[in-house]
Amino acid sequence: MTEAVTSPSPFVGAPQPLTASDDEIRAALLDAELPPLLPALAYLTGDLGLLREHLKVDPLLGALPQCGLSDAQQAEIRDLAFAALAAYRDAGSLPAAPPSEHDLARIMEHCVGGGSMHEYVPLLDEELAFRGEDRRAPGWTAAEIAPGRAISAIIIGAGMSGLLAAHRLGQAGIPFTILEKNDDVGGTWLENTYPGCRVDNPNHNYSYSFAQRHDWPFHFSTADVLHGYFRACADEFGIRPHIRFGTEVLGAQWSEADARWRVQIRAADGTESEVAAEVLISAVGQLNRPLLPDIEGVGTFAGPAFHSARWDHSVDLAGKRVAVIGTGASAAQFVPEIAPVAGELHVFQRTPPWFAPTPEYRRPVGPGLRWCFANIPSYAEWNRFWIFWRMGDGALEGVRVDPEWSGGPGSVSAANDLVRMLLVAHLENEYAGRPDLLAAAIPDYPPAAKRMIRDDGAWPRALRRDNVQLRTEGLAAVTPTGLRTADGADHDYDVIIYGTGFAASHFLAPMRVTGRDGIDLHEHWAGEPRAYLGVTVPGFPNFFCLYGPNTNIVINGSIIYFSECGVRYILGCLRLLLGGDHRTLDVRADVHDAFNAEIDAANDLMAWGAASVNSWYKNASGRVTQNWPLTLLAYWQRTLAPDPADYALD
Repeated sequence: MTEAVTSPSPFVGAPQPLTASDDEIRAALLDAELPPLLPALAYLTGDLGLLREHLKVDPLLGALPQCGLSDAQQAEIRDLAFAALAAYRDAGSLPAAPPSEHDLARIMEHCVGGGSMHEYVPLLDEELAFRGEDRRAPGWTAAEIAPGRAISAIIIGAGMSGLLAAHRLGQAGIPFTILEKNDDVGGTWLENTYPGCRVDNPNHNYSYSFAQRHDWPFHFSTADVLHGYFRACADEFGIRPHIRFGTEVLGAQWSEADARWRVQIRAADGTESEVAAEVLISAVGQLNRPLLPDIEGVGTFAGPAFHSARWDHSVDLAGKRVAVIGTGASAAQFVPEIAPVAGELHVFQRTPPWFAPTPEYRRPVGPGLRWCFANIPSYAEWNRFWIFWRMGDGALEGVRVDPEWSGGPGSVSAANDLVRMLLVAHLENEYAGRPDLLAAAIPDYPPAAKRMIRDDGAWPRALRRDNVQLRTEGLAAVTPTGLRTADGADHDYDVIIYGTGFAASHFLAPMRVTGRDGIDLHEHWAGEPRAYLGVTVPGFPNFFCLYGPNTNIVINGSIIYFSECGVRYILGCLRLLLGGDHRTLDVRADVHDAFNAEIDAANDLMAWGAASVNSWYKNASGRVTQNWPLTLLAYWQRTLAPDPADYALD
């Protein structure tokens, strides 16, 4: 007996019978991403004979189009896929029964190109929602486990993590209020409006597991598309009525007397007041406070000057002499957009980034691939798994330190050195004929020691323009008329744009959060933000962080995945509170400290921890405060449910 395939997503309906003609199917397969295609069809039809050994991908070639599959392999995969789809259509479009755990692992192993996947089966079975259910929903309500118990939550922020927390609290029947300083949901995708702004994670990965879309217009969506997605989620899940827009959080104090958080807020009209709840969840993110460079004279420029995250659309750049400070991810997106418009554009680079070649970065999803997502049941989910593995645990070996490696400061292992060689070859190709730009473009630090940037050639094309100069001499000061370089020369500009990133390690700033015994969170951290699993902090009962310390990802996955794991953990903590009739839950200091010692040691063994290059992954003391250094599987396992022994329960 087959099991019906449905969807937990409000944006995806149940699969319909396949009615396409042979020619339509063959045409669509020309656009398909091939590594997940045969695994998806093996899952759909139950025919594991589709998993031919010689058609496995090579994991080392994951960055290449179609994972480096030869033309002959690609043709054979399409032929096998066509035959399977035609047979599925002609037999009435009935999916096979779900495979056994052993067979599911075998399908996964074919998709990733080998290696045992048995340990990952529970995670991926849940993450991909193959059978159509939302496996991360709480599965309980407060009324069921604590009838009559009054408990409510305040969530700070209506971005990606805040909306997620709200949805899960709503499913658990726990009243909540979101406090949002802006006038709409979406967080970073509302606030960042600079030209070219888009996500650097493929959309099937950068979206909620329970709210997938099969109709993304781009492989890597623009900010307006993502903002629309999160707005649609807020509407579909009934969250918007629970949001107080235009409300800034000034501070929060724990009240021991009534075991509640008292939160000071300021409305858009300047009126200040207080709200209270038993639970406080911070969902303010890491990349939301623009950082200006630490050089003399910032703020003295007489002309228009703004940070990319606060783009001034009233400033016309046409024909202007423009200076851009910074060559990070934001600059890599907006410089190619403004270069054809500006009269003269000078880009000031302190440290060159590594660029990861991504030909499809700005491309729309082709019509054939969109057809595959919409018409081949489970194909979109298997494509999501392929992205998940290729960008996640399957890539970790390429950035892990080999203590025996003696290849110099430019790499941390043989695998990392191979990545470096491939990236250098890409740069050599892009800057052919421009040895001046090539010399400035090759980093002297290991790949992944800083944020790697996706590029489809737009960045080198922009730098090669006649009206663009890449400047590397360093900056000494901002002046009323422009910039002074380190050699003492003054340069006049009409506009200055800061592409200098965010104060990522200043978690929860500028709010003042006060826990037990009057402990101020920022004083407690003293510039060294830490949390247990990135979520809980000793001395701050019933307080939870999302996208907290050491939950950022470098190459290994999507922050939405981390937020889904973190939110489930928070709901587990609330179940502990309610089920045991406890007032408070406070993580034990020894548990917290042991966890952070483990994470610090693990980060030291990753490229971003071992390298001395400056990056926003590290704080002022050089400690990695941002990144998760272990596997995605490890974070999932640790956040499945809280261990009561880790907490003091009052």
